[in-house]
Amino acid sequence: MVSGTSSTEEVVQVEARRLWNATTKDSHNFLPKVFPEVFTSVTLLQGDGGVGSVKQFNITPGKKDFSFIKERVDELDEENFVYKYTAIEGGPLGKKLSSACFEVKLVPRKEGGCVARWTCNYETLPGVQPDEGKLKEIKEDSFGMLKKVEQYLQSNPNLYC
Repeated sequence: MVSGTSSTEEVVQVEARRLWNATTKDSHNFLPKVFPEVFTSVTLLQGDGGVGSVKQFNITPGKKDFSFIKERVDELDEENFVYKYTAIEGGPLGKKLSSACFEVKLVPRKEGGCVARWTCNYETLPGVQPDEGKLKEIKEDSFGMLKKVEQYLQSNPNLYC
């Protein structure tokens, strides 16, 4: 079993509040709409979306080597734009990872837009080594998705204000 951390940080030309509203508060509607090639749906299974809630992200067949991932909301700090969650079922859990916890933080910039920080703390299953190529691919995919979100919100300036 190996513990590790993967993180990335990107400048986004959209205000933190709009990015937060779209990707955190309204993720169940926003993600399948903007990424139909990735998400078939996002379902709230437990709770009201706040701390302790459980969401299931259903993945488009053939897109990944899994069909869904369930996440539990651990922290939702709307004032500081910090969202922490834990993968609790599906995805790479049980195949390569024994645990995965995430933190997304949006930091407003004086120049406009924000800095989006994403951190994942994980533990692999016994005998499984971290795959650096896969970690790089995940970062690249995350960057691509973030840029698509940025483009969508810039093209729709009145949404998620």
